[in-house]
Amino acid sequence: MSAATPIGPVSRWYFAQRLRLHYVDWGNPDAPPLILLHGGRDHGRSWDRIAEALRADYHVIAPDLRGHGDSAWSISGHYPMASYLYDFAQLIHSQHLAPVSVVAHSLGANIALRYAGIFPEHLRRLVAIEGLGPGPRGAAERDAKPIDERMRAWIAEQRAQAAEVPWRYPSVEAALKRMQEANRHLSDDMARHLTEHAVNQNEDGSYCWKFDPYVRVWPPNDMTRDEIVSLWGRIACPTLLVNGTESWATNPATDGRLLHFHTAEVLEVPGAGHWVHHDRPDVLLPAMRGFLAGGG
Repeated sequence: MSAATPIGPVSRWYFAQRLRLHYVDWGNPDAPPLILLHGGRDHGRSWDRIAEALRADYHVIAPDLRGHGDSAWSISGHYPMASYLYDFAQLIHSQHLAPVSVVAHSLGANIALRYAGIFPEHLRRLVAIEGLGPGPRGAAERDAKPIDERMRAWIAEQRAQAAEVPWRYPSVEAALKRMQEANRHLSDDMARHLTEHAVNQNEDGSYCWKFDPYVRVWPPNDMTRDEIVSLWGRIACPTLLVNGTESWATNPATDGRLLHFHTAEVLEVPGAGHWVHHDRPDVLLPAMRGFLAGGG
């Protein structure tokens, strides 16, 4: 590691679609670039333990998605996948990161997988943790809904969100308790770390989550399932699809989705739920090290 490498992550910003977006840079700029991309309602500092373990070998960058962490919120409260993809493309373009390796989770992995199909030449290796979304059955049920039904549901959700009062907690300890309720696999240390970086203090002394509540409302229009599958088929870099045995998501090796990839393998992690990188870093981190260091 270079003597100039900062002790901790440094906050930096870039712009996409007029939004000021935040990322943390872990230094070591002469090393191969590695982006750590978080999931929905999460933040870039959720990768700190992974970043600390990998920063000696990589130039680690962990962005906050729009509407998350310390990045700007969409004025319209609209968060389509196309905008997330543009933000990711702009980060790679503006910081001259390609070809880059990516480790991503959930929504972030969904973004990274699609980006890898759009710009296959820009990725060196990709680790997608729980990033394929619901299994084929759930996706088919969603796609079968007619557009009028999807639009009516979206409008109702937007109105309901506008009327909703954001959750407020009297203390960080209260927010920590909610974090632990959401993921029973978290160690006390990890839960506290995630919570402390996930909340802002309000003027009245209470605390609220950093993410825009509107990120929970999924837009009515997205790529079709066939279009998404076609992008998976265009991915050229070695890809590791990570699945937790105790997750709500189905295993792509058994539900048929692995067949859509030409360069992918599946790692199933026992004792892990949806947040595999938080639940079983002892299993995932060694596997990621070997995979990211592979040739090609």
